[in-house]
Amino acid sequence: MPKRVLQGVVVSTKMDKSVVVRVERRVMHPVYKKYVKRSKKYTAQDEKNLCKVGETVQIIECRPISKTKTWMVVTEK
Repeated sequence: MPKRVLQGVVVSTKMDKSVVVRVERRVMHPVYKKYVKRSKKYTAQDEKNLCKVGETVQIIECRPISKTKTWMVVTEK
């Protein structure tokens, strides 16, 4: 089964070797039929602490690294 890849913006780098990435998606409202933005935050592994707040990055699914970390930063754009 292929691993999921998501793209988002780094919102926090306060942890060691970890970053918080906000991923936004557009969903159609069931009643009003208008597209609204929904976002979710993912904690991702950043082994070399290279990410900065505001950067757009891609994260990929991986094995559980800790209680909340199951994603890993692959590329910075």
